[in-house]
Amino acid sequence: MAPPLLLLRMLFLLMVAAAASAAARREAFRRDPGHAQWHHGAFHDVEDSIRADVRRMLHTRAEVPFQVPLEVNVVLIGFNGDGGYRYPLDGHKLEQFLKMSFSLHRPSCFETGEPIDIEHHIVYNVIAAGQPELISLEKSLKEAMVSAGTARESEYGREFPLFEVEATAVEHIFERLYSFIFDIEPGRSTTEMDRPIPVAIFVVNFDKVRMDPRNKEADLDSLMYSAIGGLTEQELKKQEADYIYRYRYNGGGATQVWLSSGRFVVIDLSAGPCTYGKIETEEGSVSYRSMPRLSNIIFPRGLAAPSATSTQNIFMGQLGGLISTTIEHVIAPDIRFETVDMTLRLLVPIIVLQNHNRYNILQAGHNNSIDVQAIEREVKKMVHAGQEVIVISGSHALHEHEKLAVAVSKAMRSHSLHETRTDGRFHVRTKTYLDGAILKEEMERSADVLSAGLLEVADPSLSSRYFLKQHWMEEQDNVQDSIKHKPIWESYMPRNKKEKRAGKKKHGSMYRTYGTRVIPVFVLSLAEVDAELMMEEESLVWTSKDVVIVLEHNNKMIPLSYVSETTRQFAYPSLAQRHILAGLASAVGGLSAPYERASRIHERPIVNWLWSAGCHPFGPFSNSSQISQILQDVALRTTIYARVDAALRKIRDTSESVQSFASDHLKTPLGEPVKGNKNKSSTDLWVEKFYKKVTTLPEPFPHDLVERLEEYLDRLEGQLVDLSSLLYDHRLVDASQNSSDILQSTIFTEQYVERVLSAERDKMKCCRIEYSHPKQPSQAFVYGGILLAGFLVYSLVIFFSSPVR
Repeated sequence: MAPPLLLLRMLFLLMVAAAASAAARREAFRRDPGHAQWHHGAFHDVEDSIRADVRRMLHTRAEVPFQVPLEVNVVLIGFNGDGGYRYPLDGHKLEQFLKMSFSLHRPSCFETGEPIDIEHHIVYNVIAAGQPELISLEKSLKEAMVSAGTARESEYGREFPLFEVEATAVEHIFERLYSFIFDIEPGRSTTEMDRPIPVAIFVVNFDKVRMDPRNKEADLDSLMYSAIGGLTEQELKKQEADYIYRYRYNGGGATQVWLSSGRFVVIDLSAGPCTYGKIETEEGSVSYRSMPRLSNIIFPRGLAAPSATSTQNIFMGQLGGLISTTIEHVIAPDIRFETVDMTLRLLVPIIVLQNHNRYNILQAGHNNSIDVQAIEREVKKMVHAGQEVIVISGSHALHEHEKLAVAVSKAMRSHSLHETRTDGRFHVRTKTYLDGAILKEEMERSADVLSAGLLEVADPSLSSRYFLKQHWMEEQDNVQDSIKHKPIWESYMPRNKKEKRAGKKKHGSMYRTYGTRVIPVFVLSLAEVDAELMMEEESLVWTSKDVVIVLEHNNKMIPLSYVSETTRQFAYPSLAQRHILAGLASAVGGLSAPYERASRIHERPIVNWLWSAGCHPFGPFSNSSQISQILQDVALRTTIYARVDAALRKIRDTSESVQSFASDHLKTPLGEPVKGNKNKSSTDLWVEKFYKKVTTLPEPFPHDLVERLEEYLDRLEGQLVDLSSLLYDHRLVDASQNSSDILQSTIFTEQYVERVLSAERDKMKCCRIEYSHPKQPSQAFVYGGILLAGFLVYSLVIFFSSPVR
């Protein structure tokens, strides 16, 4: 009897161990052996096409943008038949659909209105989250819901109880999911991890019945370890659970999509619907049907027979459009200012100009105070490693700088508004505002050092003077405030013999210096002004590429022409912290607001208020004084893109100058361009036609220049391909150094080509090439007369030699 009892005990222990291991596998956010790994290696699939495009761009002067792969991870939560409506979604089909419909994206620049020479090749990864993670998110959301009155389900629908969720309270659970999926330890910086950093879009489909905050008896913990069954037709019709919930990020506008402080965004298809936008303006407004809703797709004609299986294509198309909008506005947005900043020091003076002594916003301890250290921390996140950021602050009385006081007075403008009152009639009202562009111009014209002096040194074009030390003498080469870089073309630079004979001093080598870029921030702290005084476009900040102007006054909240649900939005003119950070984000990082896009067709920026809420300081629906890590990465990439874009334009200009020189001198004796094999450039044809022949005439095109340009372009091709790989792997420190080297060598190349072509033009001044039709010489008439005389003699001989004669 012992062996059977021992066998039963062993079977019982095995069953307990299997149950324990199964429970461990189903535990939320637990990475067990065999867990699916995030795949990041698509660059090898597109490397050949990128190299071919770069070669075509460099060697044929074709208008081909520089290809940069951009990986976007779409995380589906609640689409395995375990979320709302038990709706299943095939992740592979969605991935293929996104690749076919939205595979390329080319950002534009607000300043120029033109697309930049960078094009993103988007690589999609669709990842499905597990059931334990779904239940954990639902549990956290249920605990964070707070009753907030009632809301409508549609334009003319019924009213239901409303619950609001503070997004910052549940952000940590989404951060755990992000760390779990991509195996990234929270709290560690990208430089410490030295690995690719993913960007994720969380598409959420919660079961509103399970997470109903009014149902206190539901046990969500038990659902983590049990199978979730299907729904009957009656249960499908009750999936909305007769309540509505929505998010607010840090007390901002109500929304169902929000930008987190990390590297992910959240799209909750179960929340809402939410409505917000500008009053009496259709552009960009978010309505009840701006977001795809499963209830409208499954029941298109009310509570009729459900058709969940036939709605896959419709839902996939709507979701794909929403993802593409997210990429265009948040992950790879347009650039506000394209500034080539090569300096190693950034100086941000915050100058408070006040016309009162009631309070000082630089002093801590009152509601209007600004935190200079917090601003400095956020600015440092938008610059590359190695660039020093210095933020200084000071307060000055406006009456002591009468030129600035006059400038502020001149910048005051007013316009008329037609508003409807409770009586239903239109009333005309004059509203005063401060024009930032006029104020900047008046400050530049003033003789005050606080404005004109700072604005003069804030010109971004000065950075090029700091970057290249071209005209300083060699005895100054031991300056400690510079870093010497030996130029690529230094050995190719021909020295002018006349300078040597005259005994002139030699010029030093090329340098990158510790130049300082200055971006002043003027905060106008005014008293005894209009209670609703703002700047243009109902904003409290005005920004250009070299200055930020913020308006602050101690008045109550100002009503705006923006509405969230049924509530008008307000501006708080006494709080300047968020507006200062918004201006610096645009001036330093080139960031645009997530709700704006540059439209070349409309020749103006267009708005879409969908992504106006979240962790960013822009717009009337935001209430955050921080910048998301996604936007920080965008700012760092923008600096790199600006350098590459400038380098590519210089390469095209250099190639154009070479081609122009060749078209003037690369012709046949009849004045026609050299023709031949289409695969060869005109320079190659010229070399084959003329350089193989020995001639004593001066050669109109330097052969060495052609060879060295080809060597440089081949080397530049490898650098650009490496840069594309670094950007794909999110190695922004190495990519920044690479882009700096590319721009530096491009500047040297441009100078070398200009110097060589100028020298060759000087050589060609000794002679002049003229092409004309050949004139008929006088000997032609003699030969013609001889020919006619011979014909006459021949005729006479034939006539008189006839037998009849």
